[in-house]
Amino acid sequence: MQKIFITFVILCLSLSVRGQQALWSFPKVNSTVVNTDGSITFNYVDPKAKEVSVVGNFKEIADESFTMVKNSKGVWTVTTPPLRPEMYSYVFFVDGRKMLDPASVYINRDVASTTDIVIVTKEKGDRGSLYSVNEVPHGNVAKVWYHSGVLGMNRRMTIYTPAGYDQGKHYPVLYLLHGSGGDENAWSELGRATQIMDNLIAAGKAKPMIVVMPNGNYDAQAAPGCWSKGMYTPSGSRVDAPKGHAFENSFMEIVNYVDSHYKTVRKREGRAVTGLSMGGGHTFAIANLYPDVFDYYGLQSAAFIADGKFVAGDFSHLSATHPQLVSQLDRLFATAPKLYWIAIGKADFLYKANEQYRAYLDSKGYKYEYFENDGGHLWRNWRIYLTLFAQKIFQ
Repeated sequence: MQKIFITFVILCLSLSVRGQQALWSFPKVNSTVVNTDGSITFNYVDPKAKEVSVVGNFKEIADESFTMVKNSKGVWTVTTPPLRPEMYSYVFFVDGRKMLDPASVYINRDVASTTDIVIVTKEKGDRGSLYSVNEVPHGNVAKVWYHSGVLGMNRRMTIYTPAGYDQGKHYPVLYLLHGSGGDENAWSELGRATQIMDNLIAAGKAKPMIVVMPNGNYDAQAAPGCWSKGMYTPSGSRVDAPKGHAFENSFMEIVNYVDSHYKTVRKREGRAVTGLSMGGGHTFAIANLYPDVFDYYGLQSAAFIADGKFVAGDFSHLSATHPQLVSQLDRLFATAPKLYWIAIGKADFLYKANEQYRAYLDSKGYKYEYFENDGGHLWRNWRIYLTLFAQKIFQ
């Protein structure tokens, strides 16, 4: 019996040492090297692999794949062409199997998929620099719980307060909304919103402001794994259409909570709202439901939501298909908001709907600003749109 006990102790010690070795063993290769010309050299160690490639969002529209070559030490390597300053996502494919980078700890989740990230920057102020953590005054980020009586649950949102927030002044508020499949973490992680705001404010290009990033899913309290539903697999299927304007109808609870707990400018001119895709649809609906609450609206790659469903087809027929929406738009633009901004990429699958919506606004003589660029329905574009919108508001 004593021999069995001693053997058991030795086995436990052995496993403990192995666990510590795994914990403190570091990769012996730098998996991403950003070169001075903006190219990236990728490295992956696997002497036994037969075929390795790196796939990432290196193009404006589609992912791009680069085949890697193995050297005598079993390190697979490839160098991309020079890339624009940007934050890039990538994964490895090893003998046909998708793999995260074992030598990188910089990982993002988008809905249910995870990728590694790497930032290319060439000079101060370029996109890569804007998305990086620089030596500037930093704002604080909090995960805040509030109660929604409309939705009947406690809910979580992410709130950014700018550097110097505690010095006594009141700040305008930007409400920043995610897309389908996202949550209150999306803009701060995938969208680099905190880095963008820190850098813009430090450069004097944006006014110091509070940024509120709520969870736009009416049936979820918080991001996956952060509420009582547990560690479920997220999906991109949640939209407000099945329950009408459930999220938008609860939106003033968010505004009222922020106004009562933070030092805000509690006037229309101190509030802005913008969102991407589904969040663009939420912004569209919020503008129509609360025309006197916000003075700045930003529709990014917007999926238009009205009367509890997505607006599709020719907007010139709105009077027949959505008469209530026509009245809401009339009322909204009669209040003369300071900014009604629409942004979308030329390759976005929602481009046609946005084009039709702009034609409707033109036919009514409603004032708006429009920004169009290359690319599609991508975080690369939405980071650009946030950067531009943040510089237009509260000026």
